Amino acid sequence: MFVVTVTFTIREAHVVGLLSALRENAARSLSEEAGCHRFDICRDPERPGEVFLYELNTDAAAFDAHKATAHYADFSEATLGWVQDKTVRTWHLDG
Repeated sequence: MFVVTVTFTIREAHVVGLLSALRENAARSLSEEAGCHRFDICRDPERPGEVFLYELNTDAAAFDAHKATAHYADFSEATLGWVQDKTVRTWHLDG
């Protein structure tokens, strides 16, 4: 399995909007993409402007397919400028 983690630092004025857009993106990924097995949105109440995503995909090709979807493009366009910092890392699930 192919794991993707993303850490967002969100501009304060856009926290609610970005979370809403992330929830929509996650729901559509899970329902429309056969290669998407998990899409968790994680938050720390002590740091409301920071969001951590954990995504589990069949393989790297499934994640590439995710990035080619209309809902991913819509999310990226809608949230442009809302994110102060974004770190994406990929992993391979061991075991």
